[in-house]
Amino acid sequence: MKHAKTILVAAVAIFPFLVWAADKAGSSAPELKTFEEKISYVMGREIGQSLSEAPIPVDTNTFIRGMQDVLQKRPSALTPADEETIKSEFSARMQAAQAAKTAALAEENRKSEEAFLAKNKSAKGVITTASGLQYQVLTPGTGAKPKETDRVKVNYRGALLDGTEFDSSYARNEPAVFAVNGVIPGWTEALQLMQLGGKYRLWVPSKLAYGERGAGRAIGPNALLVFEVEPLEIVNN
Repeated sequence: MKHAKTILVAAVAIFPFLVWAADKAGSSAPELKTFEEKISYVMGREIGQSLSEAPIPVDTNTFIRGMQDVLQKRPSALTPADEETIKSEFSARMQAAQAAKTAALAEENRKSEEAFLAKNKSAKGVITTASGLQYQVLTPGTGAKPKETDRVKVNYRGALLDGTEFDSSYARNEPAVFAVNGVIPGWTEALQLMQLGGKYRLWVPSKLAYGERGAGRAIGPNALLVFEVEPLEIVNN
């Protein structure tokens, strides 16, 4: 419902431009000169994008009619109860559409992960642990191995299977410090296999990372994560 209200409120702000569009359909669009015209156009595109993602098609003429009725203080064509019912149904459809989209992405990622790990386990230098974690020693280390109760300083880069980078201490130019047992299970396991001073590549299955829920916008459901990790120092003190 919040999404529907946001669309309706924003649409009122661009009412003059939408009315012009309805009245001038088929004629050539004028050049956008003033700030008001330009911001109206930008907002119109944003609302249009939101409406294009709605689970039902939006009738433009009826959409504009609703705004005209409000601005010209005409009574609604629907009762207040009907309006609330429609808003609730719209919100439910939006949620159902998003759930279906997420489920489809989760299944796609699951299949991609399964196929990749099955092939990658035969690659030169790749080791697969009992949990399903895969790792490769890029540069052997010579220092101690962190324990589960340690805090460590590391440099790392995280990416999705398609190469999209979602996090990097290198980009921030600052190593990260965290507890070995305070990170995703794949990292907790991997860090205890590493020696300080080395460099490692990890392929962390989703079950050892963020699973079906994903993490934020960057990491989708059932996403396999690829890391390059350099453990630098144990910093318990």
